[in-house]
Amino acid sequence: MSVTQDTVNNFMSDCTICPRKCHVNRLAGQVGFCGQTAELTAARAALHYWEEPCISGGTGSGAIFFSGCNLQCVFCQNHDIAIGKSGKIISSGRLTEIMLELQDKGAANINLVTGTHFIPQIALALSTAKSYGLSIPVVYNTSAYEEPVSLRLLEGLVDIYLPDLKYFSSGLSADCSHAADYFVKASAAIAEMFRQTGIPVLDPDTGLMRRGVIVRHLLLPGETKDSKKVLRYLHETYGNDIYVSIMNQYTPLEQVAQNPALNRKVTEEEYGRVLVFAERLGIEQGFYQEGETASESFIPAFDGEGL
Repeated sequence: MSVTQDTVNNFMSDCTICPRKCHVNRLAGQVGFCGQTAELTAARAALHYWEEPCISGGTGSGAIFFSGCNLQCVFCQNHDIAIGKSGKIISSGRLTEIMLELQDKGAANINLVTGTHFIPQIALALSTAKSYGLSIPVVYNTSAYEEPVSLRLLEGLVDIYLPDLKYFSSGLSADCSHAADYFVKASAAIAEMFRQTGIPVLDPDTGLMRRGVIVRHLLLPGETKDSKKVLRYLHETYGNDIYVSIMNQYTPLEQVAQNPALNRKVTEEEYGRVLVFAERLGIEQGFYQEGETASESFIPAFDGEGL
């Protein structure tokens, strides 16, 4: 689909971009669940070294962190930008320039982080950037709480999809993300991502991903049963035609201090059980994390760098 400013305006005037379907007029300054108007807002654009090895490589991923979020998990590691506390308004033209600047800095790819609520603006900027010489892969990094019809705006513009699959249980997703329909919506979104990109393609010389889907799953404390259901679904649906990244880096931050279930790290024993389960399932294309990874060092400063 060709994306123009009229496309952007049509989506923004009655917003149904994501499953929340807030039906607000963001062009008029109204905000829905994501907390954002039609003004494109970001918090940071810089080289980022803490993604999977095939994404970050040796030079870093050109990560652009957008402000606001349509999911807003209670334990969010990027809490300040998710609630819109950090951010700077930029134009679609400036976003195009930022992508080209990151490419000039040697970024392995352009990594669009939590941009669901700005998909039309992102698609417009990407289309322009590619016409101006953007040639490195584009990564769409998302919670996967998406609508397939909106993701189709990105077809042919995004090379790598990096979605989460956070929960299987509707009760857990309702409690943590105010979204009882999360699994239904996220699994449909991942199916659309896979349709667009197909099986993973890696550069034989660098090991960097050129195309494909990596699904991330972050273990939550005390929720190994739900994690196993997520992994079983992914393997039964896609086999080894996607990568699966099983993460133990959950970091309890200030906002969950009064929630005993979430106010602790994932134990080594919990993580080990899930990894053994993944191996028994036959998951071969994937990533796991070694040692102590729960740390705020994974959370960059959202200080407007690069904007």
